[in-house]
Amino acid sequence: MSERATFDPNAPAGKDSGVFGLPFTEEDSALVYLPVPWEATTSYGGGTSEGPRAILEASKQVDLYDLDVEKPYAAGLCMLQESEEVRAWNCAAKELAQEVIEGWGERPTDELEALAQEVTVFSRKLNHYVEAETGRLLDAGKIPAIVGGDHAVPLGALRAVGSRASSFGVLHFDAHADLRDAYEGFQYSHASILRNVLDEVPAVTKLVQVGIRDVCEQEIDFATEQGDRVVMFDDRTIQRSKAHGESFASLADRIVAELPERLWVTFDIDGLDPRYCPHTGTPVPGGLDFSEAVHILRTVVLAGKTIIGFDLNEVAPNLSDENDEWDANVGARLLYKLTGFCLASRGLATLRP
Repeated sequence: MSERATFDPNAPAGKDSGVFGLPFTEEDSALVYLPVPWEATTSYGGGTSEGPRAILEASKQVDLYDLDVEKPYAAGLCMLQESEEVRAWNCAAKELAQEVIEGWGERPTDELEALAQEVTVFSRKLNHYVEAETGRLLDAGKIPAIVGGDHAVPLGALRAVGSRASSFGVLHFDAHADLRDAYEGFQYSHASILRNVLDEVPAVTKLVQVGIRDVCEQEIDFATEQGDRVVMFDDRTIQRSKAHGESFASLADRIVAELPERLWVTFDIDGLDPRYCPHTGTPVPGGLDFSEAVHILRTVVLAGKTIIGFDLNEVAPNLSDENDEWDANVGARLLYKLTGFCLASRGLATLRP
């Protein structure tokens, strides 16, 4: 009898089990996680390249019965092995990037620009890898889910979707707008991910941003130039609406109403209040409560919209205390919630009343 046939969802995770303690392989999974250990252009807090491993380990402590979606695990979930080649690219690119970041104002501009171009070479390799792997999963009928890593990671995935879909939207949870143009000289910076998506993936017809509270003038100008293509529900707007008596259910309805029928969810965990992710790369005061983010995702499903795939980024374990598993703990549970709602939107799991 196969391990899948004898799997007990109520039992503790086995030592050699897969993500969430599950026995599934890529072949028999409806949804497949692609871990991407990348944080090359990080300029503040580090550690997000260790996020996929930390989430994988923490996932084995997650109870599989979900109060929002019945039995997400039953559709089959599998996390692929990390690419050692990607990890090597990350180490090389990060070393170069740190020279650039630390050299501004101290070294000739042409030297720094040349180093930044070397980082871009590695970033392009990363983008091609994620695009190829995501495309392979899509062509095999799998739902792709990207686990970063910093927020530069999902560009390739969105390219892959864009080359196979005539149009779709992006629901973006984040503390930052990520609409900068080549931040710190890096074309594919984590701070430029949504700018790059809008520039390189014309199939993205709508970007709806939620929780934004750290933004520069360039990003506001760019978003304004995009017209109806970009809608921002920044943290100030959300908090003022709540303070004036609007229910969060009403806010969630307004957010979801801006989305097209098919969408990708990109979730930077710093979109949550930093008490949930204290070691993330760039924490910012304010943000969504965990339950508020969950409510928005639930509203997406109730509205009958389809989640094509998703990514979760910027989960960073506490590198100075291996016993502090809080960030990974929250990351694993958010990953399971994203998974459940994605599957429910596709008719592969049942939303509970």
